[in-house]
Amino acid sequence: MNLDEPAARTLVGALLTTLPFDRVDAAVAPSFPCLRAVLDATAGSPLAVAAQNMHWEAKGAFTGEVAPPVLFGMGVRFVIVGHSERRALFGENDGTVSRKVVAARRHGLAPIVCVGENEAQRDAGQTCDVVVAQVRAALADGTLESPGDLVVAYEPVWAIGTGRIPEPAEVTGAHAAIRAALTERFGAPGIDVRIIYGGSVTPANVPVLLGAPEVDGALVGGASLDPVSFALIAAAAAAC
Repeated sequence: MNLDEPAARTLVGALLTTLPFDRVDAAVAPSFPCLRAVLDATAGSPLAVAAQNMHWEAKGAFTGEVAPPVLFGMGVRFVIVGHSERRALFGENDGTVSRKVVAARRHGLAPIVCVGENEAQRDAGQTCDVVVAQVRAALADGTLESPGDLVVAYEPVWAIGTGRIPEPAEVTGAHAAIRAALTERFGAPGIDVRIIYGGSVTPANVPVLLGAPEVDGALVGGASLDPVSFALIAAAAAAC
C-alpha cells in the first residue's frame, strides 16, 4: 500500500528497461487500484503482474473483496496467498489459504503461497515443522492433482521489514523441508515447484540468499519500490 497510479507506472517503466528478462522471470504486485495502469504499462512485455490478494469465491456479497475471475479477466497472472501480513493483521489462516489456492487454480491464476515461522517458533527450533504444516494445509484439497504453476514463498515473519535475515543454512533447511512436503504431496512434479525466499531482501544480501541450495528466487518487499535496487536484485538472480 505504497504507490499511486503515476508512481506505479513510473516504476514499471523503469523496470521494463533495466531488468534482465533474458535471464530471469519477474513479476510485480501492485495494489488493486493500480492493477489496470500496471497491466496496460506491461502489455506485451515479459514483466508479469500479480495481485496481492483475492477472495476464494467467484462472486457474491463480499463487500471490499476481489474475485479471482475478475483478476484473470484483467490479465493478472499470479496472486499472492497467505502473506504473513494477511495472516497477522486480517485473520487469514490455513483454512482460508487453502480455499484461495484452490480458487486461484480453478480460475487460471498461479498462487504464490506464503509460509513462515514467527520468532518464538524459530527460537524453539520449530521452523521446519511450521512451514511443512502450512504447506500441507495450503495444499490439502484433494482436487489439486498437480502443482501447476504453484510458487511457494518462505518468508520468516521475524525477518520481514526488520533488516534481519536467517543464516544460509537456516534458509536451506526451511526450503528443503518445503520441497519434501511438495514431493510428498505431488510426487516427482513437486521437485519443479519454485520455492522463493522473502524477508528483508536487499541488493546486499540477495547473492547470499539466492546462493543457498533450494532457493529459486526472491519475494522482494520494500526494495522493490526502488527500480535501481530491484534491478540489482534481478541481476544477482541472473548471475546465480
